Amino acid sequence: MSSQVNSIAYGVNYNPYPTPQIRPSIYSPHILIIGGGVTGLTTAWILLDRGYRVTVVSKEWCSYTDKQRLTSQIAGALWEYPPAVCGAHTDTISLSNSRRWCKIAYKIWDSIAQDPELAARSGVHMRQAAFFFPCRIEDDPAQLKKMREIEKSGVRNFRRSPELIQEQGVNTEYGAVDAYEHLAPMIDTDVSMTWLTNLVEGKGATLITETIYGDLFTQEQHLRARFAADAIVNATGLASADITNDKTCYPLRGALIRVINDGTDFDKVDAALTISADAVHDSNEIVFIVPRGENILLLGGIAQPGERTLDLTLDSPIIQRMRKRCEAFLPRLRNARVDPEYPLAQGLRPFRANNVRVERELRQHDKNAGLESVHSRIVHSYGQGGAGWSLGFGCAEDVAGLVEEALQDFPAKPMQVAVDLPAARL
Repeated sequence: MSSQVNSIAYGVNYNPYPTPQIRPSIYSPHILIIGGGVTGLTTAWILLDRGYRVTVVSKEWCSYTDKQRLTSQIAGALWEYPPAVCGAHTDTISLSNSRRWCKIAYKIWDSIAQDPELAARSGVHMRQAAFFFPCRIEDDPAQLKKMREIEKSGVRNFRRSPELIQEQGVNTEYGAVDAYEHLAPMIDTDVSMTWLTNLVEGKGATLITETIYGDLFTQEQHLRARFAADAIVNATGLASADITNDKTCYPLRGALIRVINDGTDFDKVDAALTISADAVHDSNEIVFIVPRGENILLLGGIAQPGERTLDLTLDSPIIQRMRKRCEAFLPRLRNARVDPEYPLAQGLRPFRANNVRVERELRQHDKNAGLESVHSRIVHSYGQGGAGWSLGFGCAEDVAGLVEEALQDFPAKPMQVAVDLPAARL
C-alpha cells in the first residue's frame, strides 16, 4: 500500500483497498444505506472502515450500457470549491458545511491520484482547473471572497493570472477578463463508480437491488426489523422527495456533450476551463469544459430547474446553443468530433430548496410505536445536487458521527452553520 494513501486521515483513516480498516464482529451495529450513487457508496466505505456491518439497497447500480446511466455517472465530477459552477447552492448553512466537506474530499481524491495504480483503478486524475471571469475579480466581492478562501484552503498550484486567457487559447472576444487556476480532482465517473461498488462489496457490504417507496419515518420499525438494521441512512438523492416527504426537493436537469480529445482534431485540452453561473450571474451562460479520462472532453453545461424528462438530443436547441457557447469560448473546439458510442450524457441533479441536508430525522416517534426510543435512527444525506463527487467524503464523515449519536439515543439536532477551524485546511 502506498504510504501516501495509507496516511490519509481526516478524523478517521480511509483504506482504499477491499479490506475494512476495522473488521466488524457479529455484534457490530448493522447500518442500512438506501441509495447506490456516489453519496451512498462513499458513506458505505466510511462506515465499513469504522467497523460497522453495512447493507446497501439501491433500485439500480452503475452500468456501461446504452441505457440511462446513474446520475452519479452523468456528473461532470470536477472538484469545485462551493458554490459550484451551476451556482445553485446558496443556503448559508449548506454553504458553510460544503466548504468543510469539499476539503475532505480534495485531500482523499488527491492522495488516491498520487498512487498510479489506484489512480488508474479509481479513475481519479489531478489536473489544472481554470476559472474565468467577465470582470476583475476585485470588482465582484463574492468572487473575491471565494478566491481568497480557495487560496487559504490549501489547494495545490493555485495561481491567479489574466494571462491564463491567452495560455489556454480562450477567445478574447468572449468577454473573459480575469482568471485563476489550481490543481483539482477530475474523476472518470464510469470507472470510479464501478471501483467504489466493488470496493464496498470487497469490504463486506451486502448489495441488494430493490426500490424503497414511501416515507422512511413511518416505516422505520418495519425496515429495521426486515433488514436487522440498527440505523438507516438515506442517500437517495432526488427520491428523497418521496421517502422523506421533503417537498422542497427538485431536479436540476443537466447535460454534457462528449467529444474526442485525443489531439487529432484539435490541440488536446488537458485542463478544465469554466465560467460559472455565479460569476456571470446567469445560469444560462455556463461554460464547462472538463477532460474525462484520457481521450474524452466534456462540454457543458445547462441547469434547468424543474425539468424531469431526459429527452434531449444533440439536435435539441438548448444543446446546440450549449455547444456553440463552448466553441465561442474555446474556438479550437469547432473541429471536435462527438464520441460515437456515448455522445450526450444527461441527468437530473438532486437539489432541494435549502440545499444539502446532512442531519438526523428530526421527527419523533410516538412512545407507543414499538421502537426503543422516540428518537429516530434515520440519518439523511441528500440534496448534493451536482456536487456529490466534491462533497461525498465530507458528508459521509458527518453521517458516521450522526449514526453514532443515533445509536447512543442522543436527541436529534437540526443542521447548523459550520465553524471552519484552521485545522480544516487541506
